[in-house]
Amino acid sequence: MIRDELSVLAALVAVAEERSFTKAAKRLRVTQSALSHAIGGLEEQLGIRLLARTTRSVAPTDAGEQLLSHLRPALHDIRGALDQLSGLRERPAGRVRLLVPRTGAMSVLAPKLGQFARQYPDVMLDVTTDDSHVDLVAAGFDAGVQFGEFIAQDMVAVRVSPDHRPAIVASPEYFESHPKPKSPRDLLSHRCINYRHGSAGVYKWEFDKGTQSVSVAVNGPLIVDEIQLSLRAALDGVGLAFLSEEHAAPHLASGALVRVLEDWCPPFPGYFLYYPSRRQQPPALLALIETLHL
Repeated sequence: MIRDELSVLAALVAVAEERSFTKAAKRLRVTQSALSHAIGGLEEQLGIRLLARTTRSVAPTDAGEQLLSHLRPALHDIRGALDQLSGLRERPAGRVRLLVPRTGAMSVLAPKLGQFARQYPDVMLDVTTDDSHVDLVAAGFDAGVQFGEFIAQDMVAVRVSPDHRPAIVASPEYFESHPKPKSPRDLLSHRCINYRHGSAGVYKWEFDKGTQSVSVAVNGPLIVDEIQLSLRAALDGVGLAFLSEEHAAPHLASGALVRVLEDWCPPFPGYFLYYPSRRQQPPALLALIETLHL
């Protein structure tokens, strides 16, 4: 059965090339009666005969030749486009639009960019860094990277980083004039460096110890939206900073920063790459998942 208009036009080209309904039906794997009915319906719709038929042969009319002169290159272009899509299904190529928070971009993505570019030269990775919690699908992204707690349950999530652990730090100079906090509530009397997460606003520092969970809206002389600026300010004695252990580690080792409230900062699951569906994912996205997956 020939169901749609494009199929009927392709059938017309097949009959004209084969000069036979029988041979064209065999080529298209349809019955001769279905093919004849489809071409007849097209002619009736247009109000003009496209094929001249005899008991021995079939040939295009002048009107049919005019139509065929446009159909052949158009169908060739369509087949080419379909072949190209088929190629995309078989090899990683094309654009992948990725949404990543700025901290995740440096810790998750940056270390793998060279490897990915060398291994998949036909893939264009289009990265947007944004700390806001954006609707991935509505914003036109193929995938995103985010902490697991912020990922909707209907998304597919693949771990792309180890566990993270917070580190509350300040310089030794800061603690020369301020007592070390012994509990999260003590932070309310300290100068703290706040961090703004895009449109989500200023982050409330979160702590856990056993069954206790505490969230503290700290105050201080500085609000930033760049983690390296927060680190620099802490090193310069501006106040206490809420950093990841990864960012703080070399400065803790050197003594440039001092850690406090460590028993209130257990590890938590790190970053995940997430995307809307498991079905028919393009090879380019699958290649990125394979590269970033731990």
